[in-house]
Amino acid sequence: ALGYMKEAAAKSYMSKGQDIVDMNYHAIDAGASAFHQVAVPKDWVNAAATAQEKPALGRAATVKMVENIQRPVDMMNGDSIPVSAFLDHADGSFELGASAYEKRGVAVTVPSWDPDKCLQCNNCAFSCPHACLRPFMLSQEEAAAAPSGAKLTRVKTGKGKGIYKYTMSVSPLDCMGCGVCVGQCPTHAIEMKSIKSQMPQQAVFDYLVSDVGDKPELFDPTVRFSQYRAPLLEFSGACAGCAETSYARVLTQLFGDRMMISNATGCSSIWGGPAGASPYTVNRQGRGPAWANSLFEDNAEHGLGMYLGQKKIRDDLRDKIAELEKISSVPEKKAACGNWLAAYDDGDASRSAAEELIKQLQADPDCPYSRAILPLKDYLNKKSMWILGGDGWAYDIGYGGLDHVLASGEDVNVLVFDTEIYSNTGGQASKASNIGQVAQFAAAGKENKAKALAEMAMTYGYVYVAQVAMGADKGQTLKAMVQAEAHRGPSLIIAYSPCELHNMKGGMQGCQREMDRAVKCGYWNLFRFDPDAESGKLVIDSKAPEADYQDFLNGEARFA
Repeated sequence: ALGYMKEAAAKSYMSKGQDIVDMNYHAIDAGASAFHQVAVPKDWVNAAATAQEKPALGRAATVKMVENIQRPVDMMNGDSIPVSAFLDHADGSFELGASAYEKRGVAVTVPSWDPDKCLQCNNCAFSCPHACLRPFMLSQEEAAAAPSGAKLTRVKTGKGKGIYKYTMSVSPLDCMGCGVCVGQCPTHAIEMKSIKSQMPQQAVFDYLVSDVGDKPELFDPTVRFSQYRAPLLEFSGACAGCAETSYARVLTQLFGDRMMISNATGCSSIWGGPAGASPYTVNRQGRGPAWANSLFEDNAEHGLGMYLGQKKIRDDLRDKIAELEKISSVPEKKAACGNWLAAYDDGDASRSAAEELIKQLQADPDCPYSRAILPLKDYLNKKSMWILGGDGWAYDIGYGGLDHVLASGEDVNVLVFDTEIYSNTGGQASKASNIGQVAQFAAAGKENKAKALAEMAMTYGYVYVAQVAMGADKGQTLKAMVQAEAHRGPSLIIAYSPCELHNMKGGMQGCQREMDRAVKCGYWNLFRFDPDAESGKLVIDSKAPEADYQDFLNGEARFA
């Protein structure tokens, strides 16, 4: 057998020289001797079936789907699932939050947090691609009830100081082991350790997620305090270190409880919408993103259609509520109608106004206005419409539709995950690929520069446009997202998203640092164009290049 293997090696590699052939011979010889016997325990003869898996807990509809569909599929028993198990999903919709039940445990090493070194900046959680690293603040009662393995410390500065206990918790079974968090910690408070040594932290994480109450007073749209709102995108199947999921997760922390998402086919639809295992989830009030995927080429039009559909419903509701305000003789109801009308276009204010209006309508269920409005109560809160996709969609195949949607003037937001290639199909060149970049269909290097999508969108004058790179400036990324959503018109955010197909030196652990390198050398520019600004509509957020451009290119195999 060894002879045959060596003959095959010689045939395959002789053209590359005898040294290469000899190295293959050495590997074959080592493989024939570098093995050892593994003793099988004698008691395995009488091995019994493992204990039955614990029943899933959570929202009834999600648990039902997990028990009847997800778990049999995970056990490779999908062919045994009866058709009747899919009746609740006959329209193609699946429950949110199912990814939390997978607990894949695929990482070899996972983060271990040192509370003594930690600054409590939350940079690690902000950058975590899979939302498996999260900060919590606990009340005295919550801290007392925490599992013994919880690492609790005082809040050092800012909101919560002297009131709560702080911890940074990790879910070992959901972590992909990318190590991005290690590179984002300024004080080396995170270290990667074997998953076996960190498994006691799983019970701590589960307790914190399920039993530690929301503390809305802690949240604000800053890097540190944005992380005290639960992410509504978690535990996706994206590649370890993925940049796309970090951007999308932050979006859900800002607007997730009222988001509608139209997602182009591509990487972001694969990790974003696997049937029966959705990583998009809901908060404790049962609110979360409504997600849909249409065709690759018409995602922008599909998203515009979603927006216009709910806009028509909300406009009709506004007319009815305006009528009700005029004729109502109940002061509380009249005031509730007026408050909702005043907050119609305000995402946060319309939520509280809607809650009060619903309360007043439910107090008089036989009123014809109550009967007309209450079935549509989910539309009372202003929706945040986001159209997501990669550069293959936005720059190439779906560009015509994207241009049409931006030109429409409607209040929709577009987030482009710019990997500069068709990542999902193996790394083909796109119009976002840069000059000199090696990719499929550009094996000798792309001969022309990338399309200037941001500049083209800015020519309309009424489109909010930003280029961001989270790893270079987290605050600028947050500011762009908040400003884009606040703009009453179309917005476009182009997010630099290093991909494993870039073949970066050091791998995807350095994903966020690679964004910083790209900005510091001038490869990627950060800016915001805000049509609503009275002056200084274009703000350049990145500084003049200070690093060597060629050094950056040499750090990625697609250029080197």
